[in-house]
Amino acid sequence: MGETIETEQEPPMAGTAHTAPDERGRDDRPDPATEVFLAHRNLLFTVAYEMLGSAADAEDVLQETWLRWVRVDLTTVREQRAYLVRITTRQALARLRTLGRRKESYVGPWLPEPLLTAPDVAEDVELADSVSMAMLLVLETLTPTERAVFVLREVFDLPYDEIAEAVDKSEPAVRQIAHRARGHVAARRPRGVTSAAETRDALEAFRKATETGDLQGLLDILAPDVVFLGDGGGVRQAVPRPVVGADKVGRLLAAGVGRIAALMSLRPAQVNGYPALILQQGDEVDTVLAVRIDDGLVTGLYAVRNPHKLSHLQREVSLSR
Repeated sequence: MGETIETEQEPPMAGTAHTAPDERGRDDRPDPATEVFLAHRNLLFTVAYEMLGSAADAEDVLQETWLRWVRVDLTTVREQRAYLVRITTRQALARLRTLGRRKESYVGPWLPEPLLTAPDVAEDVELADSVSMAMLLVLETLTPTERAVFVLREVFDLPYDEIAEAVDKSEPAVRQIAHRARGHVAARRPRGVTSAAETRDALEAFRKATETGDLQGLLDILAPDVVFLGDGGGVRQAVPRPVVGADKVGRLLAAGVGRIAALMSLRPAQVNGYPALILQQGDEVDTVLAVRIDDGLVTGLYAVRNPHKLSHLQREVSLSR
């Protein structure tokens, strides 16, 4: 990539070191630094997650952001939200490069880590679209700086001068990067925003056909150019490469997923802002099956089976922008 991102170098403050964002003062109320951090925590997590596609890495970025934030003299900070977003962005950019190296040695296709999202995420159509599995895979095709600029501008509507500070570029350069990233995403993003109701109806038809092994029912709901991706991370069995085409995907699902579903419960859930299916055996999640719907047909299927990516499905995650 050849890009250099400087990390924040805030001077340490005098006094006791902070170790966790839930530390409270003597009157059992959060200290000022904690209060500000907690007020923006959901926003910062969303920024980090959209840049990384990994909840675990986003949590690490938030911890790093917190450790830097509590060393800042708050009286010197004019815009606390912008300052926190800048720290988070720089930490996420540094981690993106590490993540890129990990993906090079990843076994099989790499998919984003799915999140069980709260209902209010689906109500914000633009936010839901930005964290959907389909969009996160599109963002994977951008360079780290393009991804940061696109997310901060298109999702969070940050002004160019703030983005320039966050990515350590000039404002004119950031405008060019934003233009290039928008064009790149527009050529690859889902064809149009599909409502949650349309997705739910298509997913229900898909679920019934899958559970019964109804090949014709699957062919009726699968787009001719549907793509199936599976992520087992070398830990669980999954398709080693993309499966393309309604006939191939339909037969794979009718034979494979239908057999697995007979041994497990297949329940609907809200994943990354959209309806999805979760295969579960007892209390253990086996597979998250997210879908991309275009014009009432399933155009993308994303099966996450790597157990290391399923830990955030025990509770709803709050996202905001």
